[in-house]
Amino acid sequence: MGYGIIGGLEAGAISAVAGFLLYALFNWIGNRNQWAHGLRTGWSSLLAFLLTASGDLWDMVYFNYGRVESIQFLKVKLAEVHDFDGLGTRVLFEFLGVGAGVFLSRLLLRRKHEDGDA
Repeated sequence: MGYGIIGGLEAGAISAVAGFLLYALFNWIGNRNQWAHGLRTGWSSLLAFLLTASGDLWDMVYFNYGRVESIQFLKVKLAEVHDFDGLGTRVLFEFLGVGAGVFLSRLLLRRKHEDGDA
């Protein structure tokens, strides 16, 4: 994965694909079980966030609020993060990507119901 804005765009694209596919899955399940669209959207968004953005989001929270007891431990933890300087950019684009993927999937897969619900 790239660094900076390029890495953020790549992470956002991965998140968009995950959101699109997960909404398609939950839409298929929801059509069989007569789920509301909010339930489909909520579960697909939550699962896409957990699958794509949770690692970077946890790193952001840890580095901002976690207690680092030694400089050696901090160096080890920083070495595990791919692009520390672009971490916030990646998280932002992951959240935007999930939203865009779920929204696009919702637009493409919506089904007209007999009662007029779109």
